[in-house]
Amino acid sequence: MEAKAFKIFVVEDDEWYRRLLVHNLSMNPDYEIKSFESGKECLNNLHQLPDVITLDYRLPDMKGIEVLKQIKNSNPEIQVILISEQDDIEVVVDLLKHGAYDYIVKSKDIRERLLNTVNNIRKEFKLKNEIHSLRQEVKKKYSYQNTIIGNSAATQKIFDLIEKATRTNVTVSISGETGTGKELVAKAIHYNSLRAKQPFVAVNMAAIPSELIESELFGHEKGAFTGAASRRIGKFEEAHSGTLFLDEIAELEISLQAKLLRALQEKEIVRIGSNRPVKIDCRIIIATNKNLLEEVKKGQFRQDLYYRFYGLPIDLPPLRQRGNDVILLAKNFVSEFCKENKLVQKILTPSASKKLLGYPFPGNVRELKSVIELAVTLADKKEIEAEHLLLDDTENIESLLNEELSLREYNLRLVKKLLEKYDNKPKIVAEKLDIGVATIYRMIKDE
Repeated sequence: MEAKAFKIFVVEDDEWYRRLLVHNLSMNPDYEIKSFESGKECLNNLHQLPDVITLDYRLPDMKGIEVLKQIKNSNPEIQVILISEQDDIEVVVDLLKHGAYDYIVKSKDIRERLLNTVNNIRKEFKLKNEIHSLRQEVKKKYSYQNTIIGNSAATQKIFDLIEKATRTNVTVSISGETGTGKELVAKAIHYNSLRAKQPFVAVNMAAIPSELIESELFGHEKGAFTGAASRRIGKFEEAHSGTLFLDEIAELEISLQAKLLRALQEKEIVRIGSNRPVKIDCRIIIATNKNLLEEVKKGQFRQDLYYRFYGLPIDLPPLRQRGNDVILLAKNFVSEFCKENKLVQKILTPSASKKLLGYPFPGNVRELKSVIELAVTLADKKEIEAEHLLLDDTENIESLLNEELSLREYNLRLVKKLLEKYDNKPKIVAEKLDIGVATIYRMIKDE
């Protein structure tokens, strides 16, 4: 796609000087230059959306500051460079206050200063566009459908709660087993909320030594303790105007919970080694794989902090409760891994899909992703077979025993599992279980 020309208006009533400015700017072939003799002529052409306007301070029909004000009222994104013979500092300050990008004194040697100023504006434009594009990509990446893949009833409920969470700044508490995607949900909420353009700052309480948590959250002043060689702002200040995600919140020591509660109630923090409070404005999202209410009952979590955090609860279901979502996720992980590693796209065979559906995935989505990536690597051909899926069957049996089933149901599941393992050969299964082959046939028949 051809790059958009950088459009510049030159507004100057002195013909000789106007030609000089146009000539200097035209040295860059990427610049599209248009010139005007009066302020009104310039204002009547703002619909052409110039990027930069060089504006003579003294025009025959209007004062430069009036033209500047009207340009900024019409389109604040247009950058204006004032050019004048006078260098009164008060005039310069007044023009800068009203939105002028720069003020250049007229001279025959204006070329270098003018080109440098325009080049700086162009660099800033490019940076803004890149940031905007990056934000759009991030927002797209963390759209609901890209964050949680699935069409089960449990997944649709999560979509509904995420959408509700994006409408306000309500505190959100996300719970769920390890590997269910709590941080991804937190990012989906942030990047689809009114704070999307502000920072998303994540802190994993379990990953930081207890003696460093306070400094990590609230920051410290230089010399506050041994090793504090300089001031450091904490995560609360980093997340100002954005979202602070406190992961594994149940791991926060009880002694620090009071300080965290005060910061949330007062909306201010105090750096270690300082007495000056710092105002904070950040949305809080917490996550835990524990039952916080149970932690309160055990005396491990403050009740007042629990109620402060409760807000909008989002409980992420484990993968074993999401039905066919397992297959949708698996196919997505296959596609992503093949694309990232420049491999021919591979597919799951029916036997592989059946094996995935029969496994409880104690590690949830995180475990599924690892299993699929390894399976893609092991599969030499286009098809991913059941044998390429290396699952922990011991964990599978333990999970099965945790379910409340009748003895008949337990027996039937065990027989089915062994039949699958031994290629549907009842004789071998009968020998392993020390029962008759007829018993196995009868169990399958009566299912």
